[in-house]
Amino acid sequence: MTSAAPPSAAAAVPPVKDAVPDAELKVVPVRHYWRWAAGAAVLVVAAQFAHGLFTNPAWEWEVFFQYLTADSVLRAVWVTLQLTVYGTVLGFALGLVLALMRLSSSPLLSGVAWAYVWAFRSIPLIVQLLFWFNLAYLYEELGLGVPFGPVVWSFGTMHLVGAMSAAVIGLALHQAAYAAEILRGGFLAVDPGQLEAAAALGIPRLRQLRRVVLPQAMRSVLPNAANEIVSLFKGTSIVSVMAIGELFYQVQVIYGRNGRVVPLLMVATAWYIVLTTLLSIVQYYVERHFARGADRTPPPTPLQRARALARGLKHPPRPQNLPQETR
Repeated sequence: MTSAAPPSAAAAVPPVKDAVPDAELKVVPVRHYWRWAAGAAVLVVAAQFAHGLFTNPAWEWEVFFQYLTADSVLRAVWVTLQLTVYGTVLGFALGLVLALMRLSSSPLLSGVAWAYVWAFRSIPLIVQLLFWFNLAYLYEELGLGVPFGPVVWSFGTMHLVGAMSAAVIGLALHQAAYAAEILRGGFLAVDPGQLEAAAALGIPRLRQLRRVVLPQAMRSVLPNAANEIVSLFKGTSIVSVMAIGELFYQVQVIYGRNGRVVPLLMVATAWYIVLTTLLSIVQYYVERHFARGADRTPPPTPLQRARALARGLKHPPRPQNLPQETR
């Protein structure tokens, strides 16, 4: 049995007098003193580095700007871009085939793909390039005919693979081993129920791969794939061992003649930074494109953020008073 509280209990709580309205309360933001100190230290270090970068005569900026857009350097940049594009396209095309073989239910296809990935990830890239460059030494003739029998047609390999062809083949085959694992990881990240639903709708297997699996797999594939492309772009400098006139080799030739090592290395560094930045911008918009199905409100682009910041500076939001407590 419950009993009501005595009337004297409510009277025991004294009423609040002279309450301050919410509109008059002063809001004090949280102050992060250590964060401010760390930011100031970073700015000081960055300012010192920039000051030394522009005032130290050892950088020889006049030599840097002299060779930055020289014809020989621009031709070398074009060769570097060609190697990157060919290696990326051929490598990821072969990597897609290898990834599908790894996921195949056939033990033979899966084993061959695994052996390929194991071999080409184990052998250093420079060794692979030199093997292809010396193909004529290893095999003087190649031919077609009956396996382990008579050769019907043969040809010499002395002029079959040049320096540029050897570089493209070596880069593409090396890239395919890594691309296969990246694509396989993307395929495994797709929910198997998606394939079951597509099969239940009667969609052909090839269309399932093209319209169901690939668009979803690209969300997890793109960051790693972009890293591999950037790594391949910078790794093209290793083909300088075959005297191919790519960017790093051409810079070496120039500073070998004039002895201006530091400014010429800065020329190569500047071009690598510019082109890597362009690749990163392309990666950002491609990721944004494939994120449309998963995120209905994709993050704003840098241009949209700049416009929003400009609008905020031009029309700052007005402070709003807190609603007063209803009594």
